[in-house]
Amino acid sequence: MTMQQTISPVDGSVYVKRAYATPAEISATLDHAVKAQAQWKHTSIAERAAICHRFCDALLAHANEIGLEICWQMGRPISQAPNEARSGVERARFMIEEAEAGLAVYDPGPKEGFKRYIKRDPLGVVYVIAPWNYPILTTVNSVVPAIMAGNAVILKHSPQTPLVAERFAQCFAEAGLPEGVFQVLHLSHEDAEATIRDSRVNHVAFTGSVATGHKVQRAAADRFISVGLELGGKDPGYVRADADVAFAVENLIDGAFFNSGQCCCGIERLYLHEKVYDEFIERAVAMANGYRLGDPTRQDTNLGPVVNTRAAEFIRGQVAEAVSQGAKALVDTSRFEADKPGSTYVAPQILVDVNHSMRVMTEETFGPIVGVMKVKSDEEALALMNDTPFGLTAAIFTRDAQAAEALGDRIETGTVFLNRCDALDPALPWVGVKDSGRGYTLSRWGYETLTRPKAYHLRLPA
Repeated sequence: MTMQQTISPVDGSVYVKRAYATPAEISATLDHAVKAQAQWKHTSIAERAAICHRFCDALLAHANEIGLEICWQMGRPISQAPNEARSGVERARFMIEEAEAGLAVYDPGPKEGFKRYIKRDPLGVVYVIAPWNYPILTTVNSVVPAIMAGNAVILKHSPQTPLVAERFAQCFAEAGLPEGVFQVLHLSHEDAEATIRDSRVNHVAFTGSVATGHKVQRAAADRFISVGLELGGKDPGYVRADADVAFAVENLIDGAFFNSGQCCCGIERLYLHEKVYDEFIERAVAMANGYRLGDPTRQDTNLGPVVNTRAAEFIRGQVAEAVSQGAKALVDTSRFEADKPGSTYVAPQILVDVNHSMRVMTEETFGPIVGVMKVKSDEEALALMNDTPFGLTAAIFTRDAQAAEALGDRIETGTVFLNRCDALDPALPWVGVKDSGRGYTLSRWGYETLTRPKAYHLRLPA
């Protein structure tokens, strides 16, 4: 029997083993989902909401246990990991309450002798492929709205965080969700792709890398189903001359290094107006030197390992290459004892004297590294922010909101932030442009991607 193994980045041990689903098990799961959805779609929004709220209650009840599991599976410090379950519940409850608006019947207006309206019909079986970096939050984005919309869900979680999928199943069972409406599969890459091609799947929601996003899109290409792709980023921050520098440093450096920089909307490149450059750099280096890199199971650790040694070596390789091309590394990594060649522990780093010929400024890093460039004007900053194949978020720090909005209109991105970064508001759609993906989740607009419009055009009896 082929097994899936989760290697903990904390100490390199095998933390979880799971057998891959067999073809017969996959087929039975899909059949069960189709049958369950046929009944579930007829339940009221109020009934669905009651169950999903109970799911949230169960998730909260297990938050500390789940946090410890996340710590060991992907390395987030235990001082931070349980908060993901709590944040996930906040997001889920918002989407539950937003369902009435997102699924509301639309009346186009009166027409004599006719009754006309548009309903939002569920798509059927939604196949969610979730990532390891924010294993609860990213899963909530698709799973809870899909179920609230009347779909059945099959969740294939990252092999790095399989216990999160099982916790979702446990919490939905505790909430009383009918069997088959939510199911979990542990799949090989080949079977994961084959499932996309299966005629019983009606929508795919994938969060992950650009390379895998292309594979998902190719797997679905021969079928007329919708595919949501939330992919990578190389998100910029721009600090204007009039910004509160201390505030900007506190937020942007946290936005670059939180979760060891493993966030699709984390800050990976910074453009600083020349008037604030020196002060920002001085404060940023001091903040970076204050991080405590080490064993994430310790309460005093605030920077854990990256997900695996392959990722760690990729990050170190980007930095070494940039330095060989003329960049200057401002943080003395020798002060971080855990950062050793071959380990998963990577110290925070700030690079200056960089440019867009370097991979570290153009290619997603997904680590606690940020490159910084000095600019002379908004126009220069704008050109550099748009010089990327990605477009998830962009952050502007300034006291002039009007100037920020004018810049935002010209930035090629899904979300424009003012005086914040690396954040998500479930009232707003989460959307990327260019290689950051297609489709959108969250907000009432997120329900559009999980339903189809069904028109009623009724000639009334005379």
